[in-house]
Amino acid sequence: MKQPQKNLARRKLLKYGAAAIGSYSLVTVGAKKTTALETEDRIVVSQNNQYADMSPQEAIDELVRGNQRFIRQKSRNPNQDRFRLRQVSASQSPFACILTCSDSRVPPEILFDRGLGDLFVVRDAGNIATPGEIGSLEYGALVLGAKAVVIMGHQSCGAVQAAMQLGSTPGFIGSVINEILPAVTISRNKSGDRVYNAIIANVMLQKQRVQTSPIISQLIEENKVTVVGAYYNLQTGKVEIIT
Repeated sequence: MKQPQKNLARRKLLKYGAAAIGSYSLVTVGAKKTTALETEDRIVVSQNNQYADMSPQEAIDELVRGNQRFIRQKSRNPNQDRFRLRQVSASQSPFACILTCSDSRVPPEILFDRGLGDLFVVRDAGNIATPGEIGSLEYGALVLGAKAVVIMGHQSCGAVQAAMQLGSTPGFIGSVINEILPAVTISRNKSGDRVYNAIIANVMLQKQRVQTSPIISQLIEENKVTVVGAYYNLQTGKVEIIT
């Protein structure tokens, strides 16, 4: 008997999102939609909601291609000019949400070779999915129309290593550590590098938490969104997708 309430709440949020996006549509009526696609290193550049027809898998593929350009030092820095600045000043339609660590060495727009309005980024220490972060991802996927949600950990994550040490922490740092501790427990008996195992376990733990969201889970069922994990290597620059 709770299903109608769930659908009603979703319709209300969709209505709100449509109103927000519609304000941009009103000022772009008649604008010609242009798209530039390249074969191997594709970059999508267009007007209006240029990612509306992108599938969840295509969104992941776009991120992978951008990371490959970054690794090969052939970044093209798309959507970073003055035209793009004006274009997204009225509204945004990112094709992917990224939940990643606040670590200064892990800037998603650079790693994926993207520009203004392409990525909806949520960052905190240890890439943890607390209610606030999950709510932000829900907004990015449902209201803004992002096709992919990526939970990205990284090599030598200090937050994960702090959780592994199980020591006392000052201030509110302990609240971050507590969100990671279950992943440390899960990975404790695995063979191989202990830190790497804990980082991967943390990524998968936070991914599971995101997928418990009623909004995200419904979008997944409707094939409108995919949620994946990822691991960033600080030394090579490579982002490994983990499903």
